[in-house]
Amino acid sequence: MAVNASAYSPKQFSFLIAEQDDFGTMNLDSTGGASNDANNWVAVDVDSVGSPTLNLNQVLEHRTGSRVLQASDFFQDNKAKVMEMSVSGTATTEALDLMLGNLTQGDTSPYLLACDSGSQTFTTGTENQTAAQILSIAYSSPSSGNTLAFKDCFCTAITLNGDAGTEGGRIKFTATFKTGSLPADLTNTAIATDTAITNNNYFMSNWVSDYRVLAGISDVLVSSFSLNVENDMVFMGATSTGYESCARVGEISATADFTVKYDDNTDVLFENFHDQVSGAAAGEGQTLMSTDNTPSDGEFEFKFAKSVMTNVAFNEGDAMMLDVSVKAVGAGIGSSDALFEVAC
Repeated sequence: MAVNASAYSPKQFSFLIAEQDDFGTMNLDSTGGASNDANNWVAVDVDSVGSPTLNLNQVLEHRTGSRVLQASDFFQDNKAKVMEMSVSGTATTEALDLMLGNLTQGDTSPYLLACDSGSQTFTTGTENQTAAQILSIAYSSPSSGNTLAFKDCFCTAITLNGDAGTEGGRIKFTATFKTGSLPADLTNTAIATDTAITNNNYFMSNWVSDYRVLAGISDVLVSSFSLNVENDMVFMGATSTGYESCARVGEISATADFTVKYDDNTDVLFENFHDQVSGAAAGEGQTLMSTDNTPSDGEFEFKFAKSVMTNVAFNEGDAMMLDVSVKAVGAGIGSSDALFEVAC
């Protein structure tokens, strides 16, 4: 075999996501149609496509009769393992709808999870899933149509962030996906992009001062922020094609970090942080970044109806700032109120 003369730029590779109809079944062929149709491949505006973490089960320890690892000692299994994919980039409407919809099991913006959200289980062969609850992911290569394709993927965490001094406050993202199923294909697969990268971006500059509320304090001047939402997936059982079942059963967590201007509005945050009450009365201060009292579709906005502060500290820049961290808390066991809301 001769050396191949081909070479590619990393910019020629694409990270694609699509809705999947049923757990365990991935259609590699596009069906076209609206951006929310199953198997409609959406290109994600990523800074780097990264690389999937395959997490292969390997044993590299020699056992008997030799001081070196013999070929007969080597063991590898590729079935009972959880593969992870993490990407970062610029938030667009098309991609954010799929990721937030999957993370919250919702199909319309604003996306939310209620304080009394129960577990959700997916099992091979079931057909009780609705739109956006299962994703397929593909790393599209320019090499003869080769593509790494993964089925039964779930967004387990997403971070959305912005900085007023970077790209005009354009919203960026980092997302993590997991799957416990064997890859649909790791070679010789061509997938066409149905929805190309768009300029449907979001900016923190759209927020209105009256509705920039941090732990109950309104009219805060936000220099930067980072919103993190987690809804992890646990994988169980074993089949010849991977784990048999998976479920979202862990803690649902929504946290946010802000850098805000220290002024006559925010100087009280130190005192409020120190004097926070414990128990059922905790978390009376809402956190809201919006154009109105309630996040609405079409803008990037988010709300914690009840939040507690987990950190307040000086940030000595050109002007004195405060670093403030908050965590969303529930309204009580059995409450159907939203723990958090995110609109896009």
